[in-house]
Amino acid sequence: MEKNITWWKKVLVYQIYPLSFKDNNGDGIGDIQGIISKLDYLKNYGVDVIWLSPVYASPMDDNGYDISNYQEVNPIFGTNKDLDELIEHIHERGMKIIMDLVVNHTSDMHHWFLDAKSSKDAKYRDYYIWQDEPKPEIHSIFSGPAWTYDEKTDQYYFHLFSKRQPDLNWQNPKLRQDIYQMMNYWLDKGIDGFRMDVIELIGKDVSKGLLGDGPYLETYLEEMYETCFKGRDIMNVGEMGGISVSRAQALTSNPKLGLHMTFQFSHLGIDEVPRKGKWALKDYEPLKLKEILIKNNEIFKESGWQALFLSNHDQPRQVSRFGSEKHRIASAQMLFTMLYLQRGTPYVYMGEEIGMTGIRFDDIKKYKDIETINYYNDALSQGLDEKQVMQSIYKKSRDNSRTPFQWSNKPYAGFSVKTPWLSVNPNYKEVNLENDLSNPNGVYHYTKNLFEVRKKYDAFHEGSFKPIDPKDPNTFIYLRENEKHSILVITNLTAHEVTTNLEEFKDYELLLENNPTLLDKGTVLKPYHAAVYIKEFRR
Repeated sequence: MEKNITWWKKVLVYQIYPLSFKDNNGDGIGDIQGIISKLDYLKNYGVDVIWLSPVYASPMDDNGYDISNYQEVNPIFGTNKDLDELIEHIHERGMKIIMDLVVNHTSDMHHWFLDAKSSKDAKYRDYYIWQDEPKPEIHSIFSGPAWTYDEKTDQYYFHLFSKRQPDLNWQNPKLRQDIYQMMNYWLDKGIDGFRMDVIELIGKDVSKGLLGDGPYLETYLEEMYETCFKGRDIMNVGEMGGISVSRAQALTSNPKLGLHMTFQFSHLGIDEVPRKGKWALKDYEPLKLKEILIKNNEIFKESGWQALFLSNHDQPRQVSRFGSEKHRIASAQMLFTMLYLQRGTPYVYMGEEIGMTGIRFDDIKKYKDIETINYYNDALSQGLDEKQVMQSIYKKSRDNSRTPFQWSNKPYAGFSVKTPWLSVNPNYKEVNLENDLSNPNGVYHYTKNLFEVRKKYDAFHEGSFKPIDPKDPNTFIYLRENEKHSILVITNLTAHEVTTNLEEFKDYELLLENNPTLLDKGTVLKPYHAAVYIKEFRR
């Protein structure tokens, strides 16, 4: 008898950053019709769910995460009719769509905020957080103070991000009901769930300095579930960068909160100096990544679920960060194998399936990301060395992963016929989809096969996770097992050849590899070697 495994545990989710995916109308900016034109490509790769980053009306201070109208499409991306068409075409192909839900803050051009700052007695004044004094002293995530003075009403408003992204006052029940009404608008249109941007922040109590995972978070999530999600067959993933893994497990184990999985960042701080922020860098140690991922799998052993990811629109390209540009193809294949066969739902950021790499702009003027520009100006004003600042930006700027998708070796990488909004990575003539499709040993074909293997065997969706030699600093080898199969996942995390003893698995059969593998006492693993083997339990 087949087990009924929840559908969102088996899917492959693919993130599209609309600005950079495909320009259809020739203005240098990706758009909805461009996405529609590539749906067959995504379906053929094996995508089940598309996560669409914001396409809502926005002045684009933070590339669409500053929303001025939640129910209107930004004209640079198309029209509401285009979005309806996209939803329809996705569903026609048997795929699903989740949209970004950005409700910790709005744009300062949202009509709520325009009204709120007109008078202390304005209708929407209490939709935002105001104080007579900028206290408590809190720093914005985008550098500088989190309070900005409004001269007209002689008060300060609160913003954890840009001053053009005022935080919403979730303690106001009228605000919450308006948010829920907007969410139901999109769910009734047929979208299949939300990726909830910085959702851990909505429960904050600013007056007490309680921000991430604040005292009201579960109350609001439960209310949201009852008002929006209950009775709907959808999937929601919450971005919760500041919470512990055990807390993520607890939240996703509670069905009344409507969170099926979370993005938490415990594994992404390993190349940062602790408590110094993302720009203070240290060398990446593969063993640290391995240890954290092993611990995460253990925490989610009994209940809850995790989102598996190494990169997105806010993080550097994974090959450049955790792999090797010199060994680009092999390290891309290894990272997919190492991560996406663990316990959780895989999220692939656009371009990773062809091994795209990060970019290094030689001039700060070429960067568009507000966080990067603010950091540069703030750091230089504090007397930091410009070369050191630029080194941090080369490694960690969000623009590193936001360059246009490299479709071909044509001008502008086939993304557009016009100069794109952000420069294309100069390596596009070598690193592009057309080239990768023509290479049977490339990243695309290997990872497509990997996801076919993942979908075929339920041991990946419900099975146990057992690391082999967990203290080995070079390899990450583990077993996924259920009552039917034992599956051995082998990866070399490094750029050098290593030897390990895998003789006990010599009766396993090969499923996938990027280098020839011999299971014996002296198994040799090439740089960024990856292989998957299986044994069927006979009854």
